[in-house]
Amino acid sequence: MTGVSGLVVEDLVVKVHDIQAVKGVSFEIGRGRRMGLIGESGCGKSLTALALMGLLPHGVTASGRVLLNGRNLLDLSDKQMCAVRGNDIAMVFQEPMTALNPLMRVGNQVAESLRLHKGMSRAAASARAVELLERVQLPEPDRTARKYPHQLSGGQRQRVVLAIALACDPAVLVADEPTTALDVTVQAEMLRLMDTLVREEGASLLLITHDLPVVASICEELLVMYGGSIVEHGDVATVFDSPRHPYTAGLRASTVLESTDGSGRLSTIAGRVPSLGSFPTGCVYRNRCPRADDACGTVPLLTAPPGSTQRAACHHPIESDQPLGSGKASA
Repeated sequence: MTGVSGLVVEDLVVKVHDIQAVKGVSFEIGRGRRMGLIGESGCGKSLTALALMGLLPHGVTASGRVLLNGRNLLDLSDKQMCAVRGNDIAMVFQEPMTALNPLMRVGNQVAESLRLHKGMSRAAASARAVELLERVQLPEPDRTARKYPHQLSGGQRQRVVLAIALACDPAVLVADEPTTALDVTVQAEMLRLMDTLVREEGASLLLITHDLPVVASICEELLVMYGGSIVEHGDVATVFDSPRHPYTAGLRASTVLESTDGSGRLSTIAGRVPSLGSFPTGCVYRNRCPRADDACGTVPLLTAPPGSTQRAACHHPIESDQPLGSGKASA
């Protein structure tokens, strides 16, 4: 485990060509803390994760500061970032079949990271790989290590990805929708396992998902993202029980636990996430928001009321004793 205080992100901007997809995002994950990042698809969550990992595709650029071990990861060369990625900061990807090399046995893929970052011999790395496969609760780890990814189930492949991510005891683990491709039972098992291992390692966790109950089950802090911006931030229990931003309230109401109003219909957020470059000016949520008015033509600041640490970027935040309301959304 690397001796660091955690991960600090300051004014992160990600551009797809000339369009801002992530707009000045800032947050800090303390050592050993577990933070959730939620939002619908197209809100900038995965681009944020890829920027942290130095894995943005061609034509996509990042600026700002991502501080780990006293270094700004965005300033590192490709060679320097290769030494950091997988060692100090690691990632669990959404789809394990694309994250794993189909032509390599899974044991060799776990061992590869150990040989690269820890300088282990082939024999030592192979032995440690089997231990790691056992640690992520794969049956018959010796035998599993000799298998190829296609010979494993989706849940087993995701456990291999987790073993690779944790192999070098990273200070920070980024998990991007790690259970989306799994069935509900396997999802729960995977989340419990990841939570246990992250706690044992004392690592910081950034869990990215669109599923609020998943975050509530594992994280301590919550970031809500929409249109490339953080629209709410606070501790999970407070945000879940008393959301201040209308978007967060909409996400909460659309969960299974809050899905019925007596009509038998699922509660949904009106409209859809605009395509990149098509978000409205001012508040990015105003064309879907039931509380929007002319004031929402200006960008709201991410602020907290006196005596609170729960911040929301909204001109008309929801108070704890106030219903969401049904004002007409403006364009």
